Amino acid sequence: MAQVPTSAVAAAGLVGGYAVARFTRKRPLGGVVLGAAGIAAGRVWHRRLGTPATAALSALYVAAFAGSHPLAKKVGAWPAVLGVTGVVATAAWVVADRGGSESCKAGS
Repeated sequence: MAQVPTSAVAAAGLVGGYAVARFTRKRPLGGVVLGAAGIAAGRVWHRRLGTPATAALSALYVAAFAGSHPLAKKVGAWPAVLGVTGVVATAAWVVADRGGSESCKAGS
C-alpha cells in the first residue's frame, strides 16, 4: 500500500482545519482536524528523521497556523492559509518525503 506523503498530511491539516472551522463555525472542530493531521505527520517524521527534525517541522506547522492569523488581516483568510500551507508542505517534502520512505532516517 502506498504511503501518503507527510507534506500532503500537513497541508490537509492546515487547509482542512481552517475549512472545517470556517464552514461549521466551530473552531474547536477545526482544531481537532489541525491537531490530528499534525500528530499523524509528526509520528512519521519522528520515525523517519528523529527528534530534532520532528521538532523543527512541528514548530513550523504550529508557527504557520499562528502566523496565518495576522497574515490574514493583510491578504485575506484563504490566501494566508494557502500561503503558509505551501511553506509547510514544501519544507515537509524537502526534509521528510522526497528521499523515499525509511531511507530519509538521519544517520542511515
